[in-house]
Parts: sequence; structure tokens; C-alpha cells
Amino acid sequence: MSGGVIIKTSMLANSFCHIKGVGDKAEKKLWDEGIHSWEMLLSAGDTSLSKAKRKRIEDELLHSKNALDTQDHAYFSRNLRSSEHWRLFREFKDSAVYLDIETTGLDIGYSTITTCVLYDGKQIKHYINGQNLDQLVPDLQQYSVIITYNGRCFDIPFIEGTFNVKLSHSQIDLRFVLAQLGYKGGLKGCEKQFGLSRDDVEGIDGYFAVLLWREYKKGKKTALDTLLAYNCEDVLNLEHLMHCAYNLKIKNTAFENTHILSIPQKPESVFKADRQLVNQLLNRYT
Repeated sequence: MSGGVIIKTSMLANSFCHIKGVGDKAEKKLWDEGIHSWEMLLSAGDTSLSKAKRKRIEDELLHSKNALDTQDHAYFSRNLRSSEHWRLFREFKDSAVYLDIETTGLDIGYSTITTCVLYDGKQIKHYINGQNLDQLVPDLQQYSVIITYNGRCFDIPFIEGTFNVKLSHSQIDLRFVLAQLGYKGGLKGCEKQFGLSRDDVEGIDGYFAVLLWREYKKGKKTALDTLLAYNCEDVLNLEHLMHCAYNLKIKNTAFENTHILSIPQKPESVFKADRQLVNQLLNRYT
């Protein structure tokens, strides 16, 4: 293929299942034939594909190549099944952001966002209702991909409803990626299965986050610091889980020896929890 540079360890450039009519079995059959990339198919001799199907696939690969060259994430998320959006990660991780919100409840119509934390692998940004929450959506526009746990069902609809916007980002929801790999039990349950700990915010959950917000509104400043520490822990652990999930998915393909990513070291949270307050609230409400 001419023009642009396709890196050898590009999962997207090794993928065919984003093309209409090419399912998992057909993709695996191509891999088993030694056709591991778009370039290899375009230069291959005879394959198991019919002439008509091969012509259709080759025509679509020209669009695929252009999308990858121009970093058009939407092309791939639009054409891949949502269960395969994990394939976007390596190519778009430099324009991806981990996101988690805390709210006053689960009902979008009656509850509000209290805090939100973003982490792009380099910088942690936080947003607080009543202070800078309105900056959340403008800040999100610098990213292409949003990575969450259960964000498709909760975080993203909540943000869109709160600000009356439609986010155009591609999304990788780790709840579903991890479930396909056999990891369930909520975010914290998955974290434990991967050996992650939460240190000073251990024992805090979504309900407890509501209590912390109430304490903050009563004037307890350390309650807000503790809530943000909890919120921050979610996004920092999402980075670890995303890399682990990606690598586990890769092991189910033909590219285990070339595509595995190194796991980044977890950074320090910029917030510190008031453990004494946490223990007081745990004793009071549990």
C-alpha cells in the first residue's frame, strides 16, 4: 500500500472484521492463511476468498488506510462492533482519556454530577460542581477516545444529559471488554482480580461518595479531598486495566508475540483522603 506509514504492530492494520461481511471466523481464516495485514492481502496471490468478496474487501481497505493515516477514529468505531472497540487502543492511546464521574444518585433526571476526573496518561484534571464543572466538555474535545468502566450506560449519558450535548468520541467501555474476558464484579471487583489496591480510599463506593459530597456541602473540606481521591483512583486504575485487557485480547489473536503493551507504572494521586473521616462515616453508616 502506498502513502502513509503502517506500523507493524498496528492491531487495526491487522484487522478485517470492521469490513462488512467479514466476521470473526473469516478474519481468523485469513490470519491462519498467513494474511496478517491489509498490505499482505492486497499483495497476496490466491486466497480462500471469492473474487467478488476479495474485491469488496480491497476497496474498503483503501478507506481503512486513509482513516488510519488521518487518525479518523470514528471510521473504525463506526464499523467495528462495540465489543471490538478495544482494537482502537494502541493507535489512539495518545489521544485517549480515562474518565469517571461521581453523582448525587443514579437517576439522570433527578441527580447531578458532583465531581469528575480525567487522566490522559500524563495529566490529571478534576472538575467540581459549583466551581469548574462547565469546563469538562470543552476539555474533552481535545481527545478522540474516552475510556471508562460502564461509561456507555452511565457516565457518558449523564454528561450528555447534564450539558445537553452529544459527545462524538469513540468509546472503550472496560466493563464489557473485561466481562468478555471473564472478569466481572464491578470496577472494584475487577481491580482486585488484577491485584490492584486502593490504599486510603479502600471501602469507599458510589453510595459513600454521595455521603462525602453531603459532608463537603456541610462545610467539611477534607470530605471533598477524599471524594476526589476516590474519583481519581478510579481513572488511574482504568489505565492499568485497559492495558491488561488489551494484552489479554491480543493473546486471542495471531499477534501475541508482537503486539503486547508494557503496563505503565501507576502515578501518585494528586489528592489525599482523610482516612479518619472515612472511618467515622463507615462506622456511622455501615
